[in-house]
Amino acid sequence: MDQFLHFFDVALDFLRTGFDQVNAFLGLFIAFFAALKLSSWRKLWEIALAATLIHIVALVLIPVFDHFAPLHLPPLLDLGFWRNTAAVYVGYVIVIAVFFFIRTKLFRPGAAQH
Repeated sequence: MDQFLHFFDVALDFLRTGFDQVNAFLGLFIAFFAALKLSSWRKLWEIALAATLIHIVALVLIPVFDHFAPLHLPPLLDLGFWRNTAAVYVGYVIVIAVFFFIRTKLFRPGAAQH
């Protein structure tokens, strides 16, 4: 039972990490527009991957444009970077799915007409 609880805690921490990063302004902005571009549930995985890539590019480029900092590539050989990227991807899957659900169920054409 202790191993299960430990595994559950690790998985929950992984999800929490990704959701925390997507729940910031940049992540919500990207997720909102990704949900607008999403045409069906089958495309969710692709759109979330594209949103994750846009998120990484934005994190690299924002300091360059905002503070005139030198361009630094992300640490592509670091395992922690890939773990964090996977967590962000899962966070985008969740948030984009919620936004798409709201868009399809609440803002359907003709939903306001009774």
